[in-house]
Amino acid sequence: MLDQEMLEMILSRAMQSEADFAEVFEEDTMSESISALNENVEKVDRSRRAGIGIRLYQGNRSVYGYSTECDKDSLLALVDELRDGFGRKETNTIVDLQKQTYPADAAVDPVEAPLQDKINLMKRAEQTAMAYDARIVKVQTAMANVRQTVQIANSTGRLVQDTRIRTRLMVHAYAQEDDRLRSGFHGPGAGKGLEFYEEATPEAIAKEACRVALVMLEAEECPSGRMPVIIDNGFGGVIFHEACGHSLEATAVAKHQSVFADKLGKQIANRCVTAIDDGTIPGAWGSQHVDDEGNPQQKRVLISHGILKSYMIDQLNGRRMGMPSTGSGRRQSYRYEPTSRMSNTYIAPGKSTMAEMLEGIEKGLYAKKMGGGSVNPQTGEFNFAVNEGYLIENGKITKPVRGASLIGTGAEILMNIDKVGANVARAQGMCGSVSGNIPVDVGQPTIRVSSITVGGTKSE
Repeated sequence: MLDQEMLEMILSRAMQSEADFAEVFEEDTMSESISALNENVEKVDRSRRAGIGIRLYQGNRSVYGYSTECDKDSLLALVDELRDGFGRKETNTIVDLQKQTYPADAAVDPVEAPLQDKINLMKRAEQTAMAYDARIVKVQTAMANVRQTVQIANSTGRLVQDTRIRTRLMVHAYAQEDDRLRSGFHGPGAGKGLEFYEEATPEAIAKEACRVALVMLEAEECPSGRMPVIIDNGFGGVIFHEACGHSLEATAVAKHQSVFADKLGKQIANRCVTAIDDGTIPGAWGSQHVDDEGNPQQKRVLISHGILKSYMIDQLNGRRMGMPSTGSGRRQSYRYEPTSRMSNTYIAPGKSTMAEMLEGIEKGLYAKKMGGGSVNPQTGEFNFAVNEGYLIENGKITKPVRGASLIGTGAEILMNIDKVGANVARAQGMCGSVSGNIPVDVGQPTIRVSSITVGGTKSE
């Protein structure tokens, strides 16, 4: 990382221009991925990514450049090129930085830990899966470990350094019976070190993947139509994340490319819905001490009892909107200019029980595990797969079904959530947008959507 004197020189030079703000983002990231099949390690990849991004603002405009060359001449040349975008001027601007450092929240660094220790964790999962049931015929495991250190300095005098550590263990189990082959997946992660696997044990991860695979062996094709749907906790929150969360990011709102633009203080959801984006949760997959613009992370209440209270705002889009940053500026690496992104986004707990949710449903769907899908952030239109689903018949959860999908819009689903449970859980994923792929948590308690279109594969 650059020393303070060098950073002050770069920023002071950047401000000898028509720019009114300058920022330096440094990154040094070590990544490791391990994959195995049936207890045989197939690949171990390790990589290092390091570089510097420099950004200048003038009003609502910005210029950005990056480099892997960290010597004085190269960086000053980059600064000169960027400030030419706004025009130079001779001033005596002197930037004086005050440093704050945040150490990693990890007891056992997963990148530096012995490789055999990590392989042993994966083998525990594989052995558990293969012993779970004779119908489990194949097990794939993968572990991802990351240690990212960032240093962010800007012309307001801010200088922060943050080290982020993450680990994740993913298990795919395949079950076969006759000519049917089905799979199950479970892959929890955290902003922690290898101590995470004391609470989320490899054995538990493997058993959950196997359970899903075996359930899907018995699943019938899902019928289609408009019906009530109960969406379970945890990764069920991907619906809110994709169909609604992206539309609450200033990236879309500032350009009026969101269905929720200009709706602060208005009701956009059922009164039982409160939604939060919280980047401060200790050890969470999407948490950071500071965002990628150096601002302290926050707990952001986006929707309170159905009323839109806040957007997720980065600095540049905040200027465009005339609103302050909410600590939501994030980016994949130094190669990307940051923009507003989610962190750990979830629907807050309510009071409804599962029995209350099932009451009155003659024909519906229980979506226990959600899968991937697609969404149009400008309209909120989405289509998501259901990885594990069950029919609801006469108020009871009955047989498992496959091939189900949920189709609708974010604005519609928010208003149609009529019951919210108390069992909040979060699940992990990677979110892609204009500033790259970043780790995020999605979550919710079990919720009931009174009416939504279910796509199915069963012929009527």
